[in-house]
Amino acid sequence: MYTAAAASISVGYMIVCLAIIVVSLVGMWKVFVKAGKPGWAAIVPFYNVYCLCEMSFGNGLLFLLMFVPCVNFVFMVLCYFKLAKAFGKGVGFGLGLLFFSFIFMMILGFGDAEYIGPQ
Repeated sequence: MYTAAAASISVGYMIVCLAIIVVSLVGMWKVFVKAGKPGWAAIVPFYNVYCLCEMSFGNGLLFLLMFVPCVNFVFMVLCYFKLAKAFGKGVGFGLGLLFFSFIFMMILGFGDAEYIGPQ
């Protein structure tokens, strides 16, 4: 009896996680296309972070900071704030990207925000 309940909860959880992953990828794909990058770059590991750094900072090689422990967290926070600024958004939108990136990437990708380049 308990195993069936646990299995159904696990399946439901996996479906929700998969939906969030798909929504994140679709949003990131659209953001990359808006910024002039190939959309498929959103699904390639490491290359998507390189492109994200290039869009945010103007220098893609900064993605190497993602391999430094403790620095990677601070760097990703800065990257989200710089990405928001690169699309003409403010600090509030950067916080949204930080905490709810799957929603705010969709807003950037499908919204009326224009990519203006690294600031």
